Amino acid sequence: MPSRRRMKRRPARDEPGRENQLALMDQAGLQLLRATGRGQLMQCSWLYEHPVDMDGIRRFHQNFGHGLAGRQIERSPVPFARHRWVSSLGPPTDIHFESLRPRAHFSDWLDERSQVPVDPEHGPGWHLSVLPMTDGSTGVTLVGSHHLGDGVGALLTVVEAVTGATRDLGYPMPGSRKRFRAAMTDLRETARSAPELGRTVVLAAKLAYRQRADMTASSAPAQPHPAKGAGADARVVVPVVTAFVELTDWDACADARYGNSSSLVAGFAAKLGQHVGRRGADGAVPLIFSLNDRTTLDDTRANAMLFAHARIIPDDVASDLTDARIAIREALKKAREVPDETLQLLPLVPLVPRRALRRVAEQFLGSGAEKTVTCSNLGEVPAAVGCVDGTDAEYVLLRGVDQNVRRADIEKAGGQLVVVAGRVNGKMTISVVAYQAGEENSKARVRDLVARTLAEFGLTGEIV
Repeated sequence: MPSRRRMKRRPARDEPGRENQLALMDQAGLQLLRATGRGQLMQCSWLYEHPVDMDGIRRFHQNFGHGLAGRQIERSPVPFARHRWVSSLGPPTDIHFESLRPRAHFSDWLDERSQVPVDPEHGPGWHLSVLPMTDGSTGVTLVGSHHLGDGVGALLTVVEAVTGATRDLGYPMPGSRKRFRAAMTDLRETARSAPELGRTVVLAAKLAYRQRADMTASSAPAQPHPAKGAGADARVVVPVVTAFVELTDWDACADARYGNSSSLVAGFAAKLGQHVGRRGADGAVPLIFSLNDRTTLDDTRANAMLFAHARIIPDDVASDLTDARIAIREALKKAREVPDETLQLLPLVPLVPRRALRRVAEQFLGSGAEKTVTCSNLGEVPAAVGCVDGTDAEYVLLRGVDQNVRRADIEKAGGQLVVVAGRVNGKMTISVVAYQAGEENSKARVRDLVARTLAEFGLTGEIV
């Protein structure tokens, strides 16, 4: 096993001079969580077909409670001020050991564990579970709040835990600020932000006027009717499946279609989007890509991301990725070079009442008029991510899932389609989260859709 060492860094700073104050996107994420009750999670899972080193699992469990996962959010005593990170080192709960189950239950077990509550403020922020199976294989799953870290942040913390390179970010202990002094400090911070807030209000007014004009000029399709009746408030677990394709097959497919691994992920997402009714009036499938904006270990934002938007016509994408490759390249270039006007409104979030935030969340999650496909391509995943016990797992599953999803909300949003992809341990792992209003939302149906879409690209894979 790798030797354990402790990486020390200067006290964490989200922004110059603000020490442990939440970055604006992280503040917005927490407030949306509180307004809607819907939590976004990261779930990383390992399937071992050889004996697992349980001592290695226990070391990983202890180590993971450092770095980005070794913290929690503490509220400001000022309602409209930004909150702060405080220290929460070490595992927040013991490892959960499940009773013996058949291998066929592995995927359902992952769903069960994904719905065990996590909370970035009240805890636990993450938990680890182990499932022994009757065929001798073992499942391990780690579930954590997206409000502690994004996909890249989660993978970084996994690598640190596997290698023993744990970090203490230097946050204060919970409750270490005296309430009156904390209120005075946060009021001063908010007052210093007044000029920025004023500029943001002006920008918000301009954007609202422009959007109103765009809506008047366009004939938007009718909105889907939200679910009604006794089941409208029911919570649903959105079906998730993961496909594994050999990297040699995946890369050969991309090359034969004048593309690369990234454009093949986008092409697959667009073709799948076509099959679940997410094609726009112009014939294109709208995709949103989350891009890593984290470049150093000193960047302690939970969600260090940019967003790129592309529209891909799915008709011929299974045979020719040229247009998809061009669309992705242009979208990534624009995301890096042109500021996202919507993100520039983030300074206003702490001042927005919860009821208004619920309406903002509806727009963020989708209104049904524009049925986007969310695509997170993690690219080449460090080999250490596949070694949670110190040895290579046969399969690594990377999923982005939600908790506490109301059926009325997801149907009002026109359903959901999320694709998370990464290259790890010699395989392309592709997780698909899919819900289509008015259809049979079963895992079996999503498996069939994924298999059908892979086949259109001449690919086959194991689907869990």
